[in-house]
Amino acid sequence: MNERDVLLNELAQGLRPMPQGIEWFDSLGHEEQAEVLLFLRHHCVQARAVAEDALESIRRAGLRPTHTPAVLISRGRIDEQLGKIASLTPLDERGKAFRLLIAVLAIADARRLERFCSDGCSHWWHHLSAAD
Repeated sequence: MNERDVLLNELAQGLRPMPQGIEWFDSLGHEEQAEVLLFLRHHCVQARAVAEDALESIRRAGLRPTHTPAVLISRGRIDEQLGKIASLTPLDERGKAFRLLIAVLAIADARRLERFCSDGCSHWWHHLSAAD
């Protein structure tokens, strides 16, 4: 676990405001942004994101259905589409991809927490709190 991991999980859990996350993401260099997007994609898959998460994720991310990341997540296998979203290179698309992947992680991990970890677990990210 490092600061980045904690920050991203706090964003997904609503423990940190998204504008703060966007400001942080925008301050990163191109390679760091790419790493963050790939990290988020990996964790969305690990959290068992499903195609049915797409519409709510688009809504939570504040994207229009015509934005490239929204179009991608709505088509095809979710794991493949998340990879395409994480690989977007235009700067204006990266910010949208970041918001969308945070939303997907939020939905998928909340479901995982409810289904598999409600009686307790050893996942460090399920033990974050706003006071930390």
